[in-house]
Amino acid sequence: MSQYVANVTFRKATRMGAARDQLISMIEISLDPIVLVLSLWAVAMLVEGRVRAPHIMLAVVVFSLTFPGPSYLTHPAGTVARHIIVSWLAMFGLLFAFGYFSGYLNYFHGDLLLVWCGVAPACQLSAHFLLRLAAPSILALQGERRRVVVAGMNEQGIELARRLTFDPYSHVRVVGFFDDRAGERVGERTDYAMLGKLSGLAGFVKDNQIELVYVSLPMASQPRIVSLLDELRDTTASIYFVPDIFITDLIQGRTDSVGGLPVVSVCETPFIGLNGMLKRASDIVISLLILVLTSPLLLVMAMAVKLTSPGPVIFMQRRYGVDGREIIVYKLRTMTVSEDNATVEQAQKDDLRVTLLGKWLRKFSIDEIPQFVNVLQGRMSIIGPRPHAVAHNELYRKVIKGYMLRHKVKPGITGWAQVNGLRGETDTLEKMTRRIAYDLDYLRNWSLKLDLYIIAKTLWVVAFNTKNTY
Repeated sequence: MSQYVANVTFRKATRMGAARDQLISMIEISLDPIVLVLSLWAVAMLVEGRVRAPHIMLAVVVFSLTFPGPSYLTHPAGTVARHIIVSWLAMFGLLFAFGYFSGYLNYFHGDLLLVWCGVAPACQLSAHFLLRLAAPSILALQGERRRVVVAGMNEQGIELARRLTFDPYSHVRVVGFFDDRAGERVGERTDYAMLGKLSGLAGFVKDNQIELVYVSLPMASQPRIVSLLDELRDTTASIYFVPDIFITDLIQGRTDSVGGLPVVSVCETPFIGLNGMLKRASDIVISLLILVLTSPLLLVMAMAVKLTSPGPVIFMQRRYGVDGREIIVYKLRTMTVSEDNATVEQAQKDDLRVTLLGKWLRKFSIDEIPQFVNVLQGRMSIIGPRPHAVAHNELYRKVIKGYMLRHKVKPGITGWAQVNGLRGETDTLEKMTRRIAYDLDYLRNWSLKLDLYIIAKTLWVVAFNTKNTY
């Protein structure tokens, strides 16, 4: 499981960080915020002839929501266009809804927002493709690539070298590896040179103008690491320690301090501090909006459920919430039974327990609308790992490593797994393993922008991809 999750994390990585050229990185993280702000002000000048205080306030909000921007340099053109358009529509929809209910829209000219809605994503797309064309020239102007050596020819060290090599915008060159083990014990053949033992690393760095050293030694090699770092102090190279992610699965890994003592986060919720406040505020605002807009439909469907089959309108089931605490989740009843026992059977294709109305409700996820009440109660979030029945949790936590880590956050009405083809029945262990991999990937990479993207993509999936919803 940890191996599979690690691969998903690599595939979803968006920025090379320390390895990516600093100028390119700065342009990347600033591109979307600056383009959106400038496009807003340009439209304001075109429509109203000046930039007023409301335009500046809106620009501040947009900049804060989009900074830092994502990296699209290595993504296919179609993927870039899709991500930009979906993310923009999700954010614009949220801003428009907030402006409508708060009355803030009254401060803007009627045509301004309409024009900006079309101009902004076009400017984003143009800016990203222009950066893609200009990036090689930007790198060439900065001279030779920085030289890199890696201490430790092991799994994560080789993976790091591959990523440095195959990223055309990293502006570094991997010279080779240093390791104390014999060549036949390294464990995997590579195209990278073995330059010598660790004892010769510091000298090689000084003599060959090496600018970056990545230490990729096992955690159990503490004495070797300490000795190596002491020797490297006599060089001018930048030094990075590469944690052994194949040993433990990092969730929100970062450095922090406790009373001045540095600590490293290995497993933590992303929703602490300001992030937690943003997450809760967005949950409340969006949930209230959806419940108000869908209340007529919800009332009609509740009456239909009551009239078409015997039983309660609302189906309540125990699920695991944040930190593994039990919660009660609400749904419109879609079955002739209300199972919440030690054994719960998932709905399957042509399941006789599902009512005729229930099939339609489940197909378009209308039965999930009452869960927005759960969100207002603080038991759930709009976006997060889907909660499973307690019986299923107790089963899968025993066979899928890291399963319970998904409970570091509140369960969601929709999630990263559901918009990546894992909606509905999980009738095999492989499907559930993939779902958990995406759930943990969401925890590692959470941002408000990712939440908005998932909301927008959920609407698309519900409308046009109803397979596997029984």
